[in-house]
Amino acid sequence: MVGNLEDAHKPPPFVKGVLFLAAEHSVTPPIGVMFECAPLTEFQEADPEIVRRAIEWIERYESSGPVLVCCRAGMGRSVSVVIAYLCCMKGMHYPEAVALLKSRRPGATPLPNLVQTIEQVQLLRQTRTGLDRSSS
Repeated sequence: MVGNLEDAHKPPPFVKGVLFLAAEHSVTPPIGVMFECAPLTEFQEADPEIVRRAIEWIERYESSGPVLVCCRAGMGRSVSVVIAYLCCMKGMHYPEAVALLKSRRPGATPLPNLVQTIEQVQLLRQTRTGLDRSSS
């Protein structure tokens, strides 16, 4: 799910986790909800390492119940991280993920150079997986 700053402060009761992305705001973690902050700057290219951590957090907690991904307006950073999640974790192609998000969130505007960021995240994940395997 994608939300905005207000949703991050007061998520719907069925939400089990909140991932907050707005670097310029702070949110007190809602009581009884898993919470993580992965600060991204509005309208700027996303740091691939922050995006990697964000999508891995979603993957880790999605099985507990609905996860809400929020930024200031719920149109840029949150949409971008969900697109990255769909591409990196669910194997969706970028145009398909963008179309899905835009169909559910008209006006959604992915961050600049998101395709390249996703490619970098995929490389980071491959490198980490290789490191994890070689240390076993």
